[in-house]
Amino acid sequence: MTHQPIPTPDTPDRRRFLKGMGVSLALPWMHSALAPSARAAVDAAGGNAPIRSAFLYFPNGVWEKAWVPETQGPDYELTPSLQPIAPVRDDVLVLTGLDKKHSHGGDGHYAKTANFLTGMPVTKTTSKDISSGGISVDQMIAKHQAGQTPIPSLELATEPVVSGIDSNVGYTRLYGSYISWETPNRPVAKEMSPRIVYDRLFGHASKTSHEESESYTNLLDYVLEDAKRVRGRLGRDDQFKMDEYLDAVRAVERRIEHAAHHGGRDWEPSVDPVEIARRRPGVPNDFREHIDVMLDLMVLAFQTDSTRVASFMFANDVSGRNFSFLDGVAGGHHEMSHHENKEAKISQYQQITHWHVQQFARLLEKMKGIREGESTLLDNSMILFGSSISDGNRHDPDNLPILVGGRAGGKFNSGRHIAYKDVPLCNLYHSMLNASGIDVESFGDSTGPLTELS
Repeated sequence: MTHQPIPTPDTPDRRRFLKGMGVSLALPWMHSALAPSARAAVDAAGGNAPIRSAFLYFPNGVWEKAWVPETQGPDYELTPSLQPIAPVRDDVLVLTGLDKKHSHGGDGHYAKTANFLTGMPVTKTTSKDISSGGISVDQMIAKHQAGQTPIPSLELATEPVVSGIDSNVGYTRLYGSYISWETPNRPVAKEMSPRIVYDRLFGHASKTSHEESESYTNLLDYVLEDAKRVRGRLGRDDQFKMDEYLDAVRAVERRIEHAAHHGGRDWEPSVDPVEIARRRPGVPNDFREHIDVMLDLMVLAFQTDSTRVASFMFANDVSGRNFSFLDGVAGGHHEMSHHENKEAKISQYQQITHWHVQQFARLLEKMKGIREGESTLLDNSMILFGSSISDGNRHDPDNLPILVGGRAGGKFNSGRHIAYKDVPLCNLYHSMLNASGIDVESFGDSTGPLTELS
């Protein structure tokens, strides 16, 4: 019998050995780390990093008077709801007047959420014959980029899928749980556990025993040590990028471990054992911490080029999420969106919107701080943030609240408010597909790309 040598830190088989053990570490996009032939090809193409796309959805619309700027162009004045984007306003497009005509029929929520990224009519049903009307824009981009990254796309959320029938409107509740659709009849499964997302990104199957968990930690340490050796062969700028990346990986890992073992705090009061049994390991108890860690994982996924497409649902539609953690808010988002033009509810509704925009702005600031050659991760991304209705009280699918962060690799001219009138939201998706290198005649109900974005 011929014995194969055990891989050592100096043998090329070491990485294959680690991969076989279930651990692989994706590294950030770095010019100096490319092989000479690959580096020459990138240089010939202008040295551009890949374009990343994210689609962030929040339910229940906004109070339009606090959202829509009065003027257009780069000198528009930030409205109360848009104040949080001030640090990154030059990197954000504020788009108003975009509509979803195929959402005028149906109920107030489900027929508008399920087609947020398809723009097509949603089939009214209480059974399994669901249809979002078409493939979603994120999945079209993912299919076009298939094979270029380890993970085709990443679908993130904070709430589980809700099934059953909403007897008030005659729709399956499934429609309120999905925005990403592989086909009109097949939604893409979303993940709400940070630990599972982390494991998926870094090639590790979840461990249950203490021994297995310790083994995983040791292997991750081993891989990180290997990455640090690679660091010595990088240029100065890429060494800085590697250090920044390793720190980010460790930071997210610590937060997930803390959430898994402590539930987000050092002391827990006595609760019903049945309630404890319902808790999913690795999911923070605190909604705000859950949002933070999921968005950090999205950044890591983009930074490492583990995927170039992601979606995130802050909550399901018709969610009972309570926002009493905000000063001055005493209730749920859905409840406040049905404001009935009452000042007390409008004020709380606006505060909840303001908080959502803060999370978007924080994500952009983090991405802006990550260098990629002469540009940043944010420069090389297009991050859509929006809702499927404008005013929650009217359930209006026109004049939708839409922001787009990033410059799509120089294809978008950011830092402006562009006001449209009766223009399909799918025209924006048409532009995003073009920016991703996908030449299409139309998408959804689009009539053409938004030429003003460039």
